[in-house]
Amino acid sequence: MAPNQVALLADELLSARSSGRQLPLITERPSATGPELAEFKLADAYAVAEQIRLRRMAGGERVCGYKIGFTNRSIWPKYGVHAPIWAPVWDTTLQTFSGTAATVSLAGLVEPRLEPEIVFGFARSPEPGMNEDDLVACLDWVAHGFEVVHTHFAGWRFAAPDTVADFGLHGRLLVGPRCAAERFAGLSDDLAAVQIELWGEGQLTDRGQGSAVLDSPVRALHLWLQAMAAVTPGWAVQAGDVVTTGTLTDAWPLRPGQRWATRLSDARLPGLALQLED
Repeated sequence: MAPNQVALLADELLSARSSGRQLPLITERPSATGPELAEFKLADAYAVAEQIRLRRMAGGERVCGYKIGFTNRSIWPKYGVHAPIWAPVWDTTLQTFSGTAATVSLAGLVEPRLEPEIVFGFARSPEPGMNEDDLVACLDWVAHGFEVVHTHFAGWRFAAPDTVADFGLHGRLLVGPRCAAERFAGLSDDLAAVQIELWGEGQLTDRGQGSAVLDSPVRALHLWLQAMAAVTPGWAVQAGDVVTTGTLTDAWPLRPGQRWATRLSDARLPGLALQLED
């Protein structure tokens, strides 16, 4: 894509974020926006994402980590996305639970959905190409959390490049109590074995397991670091960053007033309760 098209799409997406409005799919646009947009590819989408990242930082926001999306293979056919994506997490979108319950506002989010996830915190910056054991040695803590995702494309219908340009679908990240990574003797296997129940309004809504996330959240993290270094080399994990690794269940629609909760099979990662408001 030409630089001016990248800039125009960044303008459009940032405006949609500010107004909470929806947009026509970028990958299905006619030649009125430029014939080459019919060939809007992942490389173009990450160029738009980089422009958005730079503008948000210039506006005073701070990148404090990353979200990895579409790591759960079981939901790929439903959404038509068949490989992971990633996007920054911001100081304006990150919220930490003071205990195991929290309230979150859905203000500004479009068609929000809830994803229960495994989140990592880094003590040291990892290097691309390191093995899983060395990667685990860079971790400070592990937590269970919720990502609230949303989309500016109607009905959750899109192609992968649309999702990348659309802020990686990231709306909020809520991180529960942190457990020191050293408490897990075999972190990758332990997290692969974690089972989760997702409860909405007092009803069991979905079940999942850590192995759904590219066989383990640790493996998802390892594979993503290599991909990010290759595709967006200017994006790097720093000490103190958080990274959330993708939903353990399907993503469930949200509305103000709802209560959601999780139950996990590993006592080191307590379940969380979430109250939603406008």
